Amino acid sequence: MSTYSKIVGSGSYIPEIEVKNEDFLKNIFYNTDGSHNGATTPEVLEKFYNITGIQERRYAREDQKASDLAFIAASRALESSGIDKESLDYILVAHNFGDVSANTVAPQLMPSLAARVKHLLKIENPKTVAYDILFGCPGWIQAMIQANYFIKSGDAKRVLVIGAETLSRVCDPHDRDSMIYSDGAGATILEAVESESKTGIISHSVRNDTLNEAYFLWSGASHNPDFQNRDRDFYIKMHGHKIYEYVISNVPQLVKECIEKAGLGLKDIKKVLIHQANEKMDEAIAKRLFRLYGERQVPDDIMPMIIKKMGNNSVATVPILYDMIAKGELEGHQFEKGDHVVFASVGAGMSINAFVYQF
Repeated sequence: MSTYSKIVGSGSYIPEIEVKNEDFLKNIFYNTDGSHNGATTPEVLEKFYNITGIQERRYAREDQKASDLAFIAASRALESSGIDKESLDYILVAHNFGDVSANTVAPQLMPSLAARVKHLLKIENPKTVAYDILFGCPGWIQAMIQANYFIKSGDAKRVLVIGAETLSRVCDPHDRDSMIYSDGAGATILEAVESESKTGIISHSVRNDTLNEAYFLWSGASHNPDFQNRDRDFYIKMHGHKIYEYVISNVPQLVKECIEKAGLGLKDIKKVLIHQANEKMDEAIAKRLFRLYGERQVPDDIMPMIIKKMGNNSVATVPILYDMIAKGELEGHQFEKGDHVVFASVGAGMSINAFVYQF
């Protein structure tokens, strides 16, 4: 018998406020040097949709912060699992910007979001250790990998893992790329199980490139030189083309490595739940992955996508996607006993990670 980490509950929170592409018609977009890009806003919106596939995204209410979203997702995960919240050994919260109040860009990082969530859950157990993980968009997957280590070592039996973000609070309204980002939270509960056959998380792979890639994503000032918060370097910025080249060159190879570590082949994989960053980029990842195996045709249902309606809410995209499928809320997709599923992400750092999960 061996110890494995299995997901026994999940939950998510998708904010109610829908923001469509046409809602950005009032925005004036600038280049990184503060000059006007020369295109009309409708032209910018059309190009944006063609590149990203995003039609709308969700924003949190003004009275909500990332820890509030995380709390709701965590509560739903606990409810679906049926376990006692006091039996949790760890609460791990992945995020990048902490709690950011509405109409500000200043992050609140103390106490940790995990401590805030534990407080909101009213957990009394002092042995429930709560802390945060900052690992770019792959933060939730990295937290799952870390939770798996805790369980495998015998240090933990149950771990609550959350990804939560309110990227709408750190978006520069004068940066075209800011239309990508959204808000949301997803949570899972990992539990130790004893099994003679493989189950749960059966392999993982991680890489981190910083020599030339560390600042492909960073926090910076508004593109608008006259913006009132120009001197506040809190807005999320990125070198989109450099990220695209890095991603399609490295993510497929890491996913293949993870599949091989699990002792599997591509044909054994039922789904690839990948970070919802950019629809066209994710499609390119799938094509590159299949070509690594000498396959030209990518099955239509292997890589579920929700970015069209949700946007990119960073660490929350993968756990939200998982929760929707697990609860039968994503038409045409389901998990069945024996399925092998890859969870994968890429983001600031630059970092890539993945794990193979067996149902």
